[in-house]
Amino acid sequence: MKISYNWLKQFIKIDRNPEETGELLTDLGLEVEGIQNFQSVKGGLKGVVVGEVISCEQHTNADRLKVTTVNIGNGEPVQIVCGAPNVAAGQKVPVATVGTTLYDEKGSPWEIKKSKIRGESSHGMICAEDELGLGKSHDGIMVLKDDLKPGTPASELFEIEDDHVFEIGLTPNRADAMSHWGVARDLKAGLQQQGDIQELITPSVSSFHVDSRNLRIPVKIENYELAPRYCGITLSDIKIADSPKWLQNRLKAIGITPKNNVVDVTNYVMHELGQPLHAFDADKITGNEIQVKTLPAGTKFTTLDEVERELHEEDLMICDTEKPLAIAGVFGGLGSGVTKNTNKIFIESAYFNPVTVRKTAKRHGLNTDASFRYERGIDPNITDYAIKRAALLIKELAGGNITSDIDDHYPNKIEDFPVFLTYDKINTLVGQNLEKETIKSILTSLEIRVNNVTETGMGLTIPPYRVDVKREADVIEEILRVYGYNNIKFGEKINASVANSSRFEDYKLQNLIASQLVGQGFYETMANSLTTPAHNELSEQLKEEHNVKMLNPLSQDLSVLRQSLLFSGLEAVSYNLNRKRSDLKFFEFGKTYHQYESGKTEAKHLSLFISGNRAAESWSQALQKGDFFYLKGVVTAVLERLGISELKSSPVKNDIFSEGMTFSSNKTRLVEFGVIKKKILKNFDIVQEVLYADFKWDEVIETAKAQQNKFRDISKFMPVRRDFALLLDNSVTFEDIYNIAYRTEQKLLKNVNLFDVYEGKNLPEGKKSYAISFIIQDEQKTLTDKQIDKIMNKLQQNFEKQLGAELR
Repeated sequence: MKISYNWLKQFIKIDRNPEETGELLTDLGLEVEGIQNFQSVKGGLKGVVVGEVISCEQHTNADRLKVTTVNIGNGEPVQIVCGAPNVAAGQKVPVATVGTTLYDEKGSPWEIKKSKIRGESSHGMICAEDELGLGKSHDGIMVLKDDLKPGTPASELFEIEDDHVFEIGLTPNRADAMSHWGVARDLKAGLQQQGDIQELITPSVSSFHVDSRNLRIPVKIENYELAPRYCGITLSDIKIADSPKWLQNRLKAIGITPKNNVVDVTNYVMHELGQPLHAFDADKITGNEIQVKTLPAGTKFTTLDEVERELHEEDLMICDTEKPLAIAGVFGGLGSGVTKNTNKIFIESAYFNPVTVRKTAKRHGLNTDASFRYERGIDPNITDYAIKRAALLIKELAGGNITSDIDDHYPNKIEDFPVFLTYDKINTLVGQNLEKETIKSILTSLEIRVNNVTETGMGLTIPPYRVDVKREADVIEEILRVYGYNNIKFGEKINASVANSSRFEDYKLQNLIASQLVGQGFYETMANSLTTPAHNELSEQLKEEHNVKMLNPLSQDLSVLRQSLLFSGLEAVSYNLNRKRSDLKFFEFGKTYHQYESGKTEAKHLSLFISGNRAAESWSQALQKGDFFYLKGVVTAVLERLGISELKSSPVKNDIFSEGMTFSSNKTRLVEFGVIKKKILKNFDIVQEVLYADFKWDEVIETAKAQQNKFRDISKFMPVRRDFALLLDNSVTFEDIYNIAYRTEQKLLKNVNLFDVYEGKNLPEGKKSYAISFIIQDEQKTLTDKQIDKIMNKLQQNFEKQLGAELR
């Protein structure tokens, strides 16, 4: 945000230099990011002087050129070749002397040098007004008053304004400072704290009066929640022209290009007071009525930038009886604006719902000075004051009459906000005791009214334009920024308390596991929680109705919160594979989000991704591909590091895996892991195998907390392992084998594990081979071969009978 120092001094009489003022503004929370010099005429006409044309003769080698002799006041006349048709002897003219730097209409500099033009020497240039930046005319040279003395600097003749412009990095919460008036209000409080008592000079509107009532344009509001206050007024018999230099200079200083006297006044008042205004050509308002309402979705509307836009059903519009005229608080329409032929206007000054304006501006990709202010929250109580100020300025600059009363719709006044401020809270947050009178003085300087004072605190009312001050802590922040953070003293001792922290704090366990994974060669990733709803189609586990949708999505690809960490991780895998990094190991701590009938939920997860080789190529070891069993080892190591060792494995039921496994503890699923299906990888243009593990981190932490150290004697009797290589139909899953095995032997069977899968040559079509291990143990005695054979025979029979399996 740009703030003109000269403009600022219209509100407050300050004699500090710009640098000192900038430091004070920064201390007050309005960070000055830079101070730029501004001149209404670039270069300040340095080197341009008044010259007297002594002689003017036709150039012998050019029909359109004249050779002149000019007295520039330094004793020796100079010869200047001039192409202007109106140059003549006896004139007083502006002369750019040799060495002077002028600027073209784009601001690019060029220097006046000695030259020869068609054989005649030229020592300077007699200038037109556009060449000096004093106007747009190029019909001929400027002719000055006859009584001027040659050699007089041109800068003394014209109103050249030198200014300093502050570039303020305004934070979104400081809506009250989005104007010169608002900045001056803060500056006044800061100066008062330093003992420099200043009065805030506000523009007077006491001369406002209605000249006649022959052009009333009534206003109808459809929904006062969207437009809590709306003021309108008309002016007639105005004349559209260029604004005076002082107004143009004010706007140019803050980077606004002047348009005409009416539009310039609306921009001036907006940057002066912080109240956006809009002027409509009254003759273009059909039906002689303004309607503030929403329109059906799909309605076409062309804005001032000549872009046709399709309206949303929630866009608040300013309409007449037939058509929309402007997007409320955002942008005007092409057909209703002020032109050079306008002689009657309707001025709008309103307070629109900030949320409505922000949604509309984002939907249409518009960011205007008006929307910047409306969406942050302006002062609802100055709309009538601002419209009076604008009407008086337009009368002054464009003539005409005020031809209606102010049509002010404000049925539900936005009241001041009450806050009770306690001294103990101030002293606790600040760290030192502030004088009560100091506190009261600061609050009063910020226009926060002190209603009552008690032994414990103060009862306050906050004006509506301070949208960011709603709590006691906010008020203390206001006191501190004016008092000065640099004025807070440091104590001679440091007080600290020792917190009782559990070793199961989330961040501690997260750091523990992250360190372990990094030690195993993993890289941590952090993906965007926003994703595309198209990912729902890749898994039956993801439901469209469970999407948490964004109200203002940046794009369709970022319109919902993710239900799984899988797809954002696969995007990272694909990104790296496309850049020739084929050996990948990633992990991410992140959250998933779901919308259920009972409400919105979020859950934390840890995801692992492995693709390619386990380690980089090296002379000391052969390349080993990261396979399912490597992933299983990593998953087991994570859980064991957290003290979770008694795990029950079962086949995975998630349809994203072609092969997978689930680890559970006390019927709580902790992690699912396995090989991602190729059809899912195809959507991300991934051709190599990707392994994925999804830890339910919240459940993992709760399980880790519940773990108790249990000690028991190690069994003296060794477990026995037996393996089967089973030839199975492709439709048979490990889950089928797992369930049959535990139903067959519930007492002595300790573990069932799939350790190899083969599909390929030498197998009948439609068949696959599973290598399964079985751990059998009796903790009370040694198993005999007869017992073991009996269990294995029974397992074989059930596999053959129920699954059609064959031993290989």
